[in-house]
Amino acid sequence: MKRIVVLGGGESGVGSAVLAKVKGFDVFLSDSGKIAGKYVEMLEKWGIPYEQGGHTEELVLNADEVIKSPGIPSAAPMVEKISRAGIGIISEIEFAGRYDKAKKICITGSNGKTTTTSLIYYLLQNAGLNVGLGGNIGKSYALQVATENFDIYVLELSSFQLDNMYDFKADIAIITNITPDHLDRYDHNLENYVRAKFRITRNMDSDDCFIFCSDDEITINHLNKIIVKAKQLPFTQKGEVSEGAFVKDDKMIVRYKDSEYDMYIQELALGGKHNVYNSMAAAIAGKVMNIDNAVIRESLSSFQAVEHRLENVLSVRDVLYINDSKATNVDAAWYALECQTRPVVWIVGGTDKGNDYAPLVPLAKEKVRAMICMGLDNGKFHKSFKDVVPEIRDVTSADAAVKLASELAEPGDVVLLSPCCASFDLFKNYEDRGRQFKEAVRNL
Repeated sequence: MKRIVVLGGGESGVGSAVLAKVKGFDVFLSDSGKIAGKYVEMLEKWGIPYEQGGHTEELVLNADEVIKSPGIPSAAPMVEKISRAGIGIISEIEFAGRYDKAKKICITGSNGKTTTTSLIYYLLQNAGLNVGLGGNIGKSYALQVATENFDIYVLELSSFQLDNMYDFKADIAIITNITPDHLDRYDHNLENYVRAKFRITRNMDSDDCFIFCSDDEITINHLNKIIVKAKQLPFTQKGEVSEGAFVKDDKMIVRYKDSEYDMYIQELALGGKHNVYNSMAAAIAGKVMNIDNAVIRESLSSFQAVEHRLENVLSVRDVLYINDSKATNVDAAWYALECQTRPVVWIVGGTDKGNDYAPLVPLAKEKVRAMICMGLDNGKFHKSFKDVVPEIRDVTSADAAVKLASELAEPGDVVLLSPCCASFDLFKNYEDRGRQFKEAVRNL
């Protein structure tokens, strides 16, 4: 019996372990940290042996294949030992794909991937299709392959999930954009990160579709260097395309094969330039999937914003508080600032991922009244913005940040949590940071 070892006992790892069990493998799960209660319950329910708080080498290195959770870097000591032992390492996505005959719409990108994924899922549900949502969002893809039966999956895939993917194939692949992010995991080399993102196009053939932003320089530069067999469908706000999507006369126009679809930008549920891109990507996917124009229009005009992504929390004393905790890189924060029309008190900070804040300086100069740095090391923010933002203050909790913001903000202002950084210095994750922010706003 083939032995599969799963590294990491979170959503992805436990889902993979359940699928391995269902498929009759000898499976073992190992986590160097503590496994959350709900996942321990699942492992026990399925009778899967596991360990937590450390890896027992002889129980890991006797694997025929290892499924590595995306949060574990390839430089982790145990992962290096597995590689040296010549044991194959794959991702949950690769493993689940082996047992999944459903059509797969896969979305990656530095920004907008969660919104685009959620939009497409919403659109396909509204069209009455039997569709699952997974990857970097919602329930583990492997768990769904093990326990449910969908005709289509909409999968949000991070670069980490694509790293150990080899034979998996998307039917429709989308790259929303690529900006420098997670460079700490890619030897501080942008090219390595770009190549990781483009793994989403692996194994695609001429029957498949690749949807991408032709306004994104990094994407286009890489696309010009490689061969993608899939049909290419660009989206742009800077010109017209024969197939794909573009903006003209305040309308979004989508062309695919012989049909054309349009709707006014102001009809879109999600505001801001970046969301026009996300809506275009979703609309193209809808057309490729043969969804009726009326369903596309209804879906794009009624979709509710994703939690922690430019989410309006409350207005308190004529100051609007916006939770954009999901903005964990420079580009996401750029979009958040770009779409603000009122003076901004900007809450930033967290674990720096090798960021360059220079692109944000012109917007900060134009829009930001005060800046609150919510992190353990805020030196880089002070250095980057000291000449353009009149007031920069430091705090170490969401509660303190919100209280200080309420003192600094004037009626008519916006308090924007758009951190540019990972959350791991003070919070469990970006969701925890966003929820603590919202709770603090409600307590004002």
